[in-house]
Amino acid sequence: MPPISSPCVKICVIDETSGLCRGCLRTLDEIARWGALTESERQTVMRSLPDRRGRLSGEN
Repeated sequence: MPPISSPCVKICVIDETSGLCRGCLRTLDEIARWGALTESERQTVMRSLPDRRGRLSGEN
């Protein structure tokens, strides 16, 4: 099975309140470490992304 691709959508703007990228919904640490994460760690990040959308400031 191929490695899990980065969820990056080339909209790299960090939300000051949540610390999440508005494009891919990852933290700066997750973005920086993506290449070194295990497949299990990548799966964990990917599973958490849908719930993060509501954490962006100004969005409900």
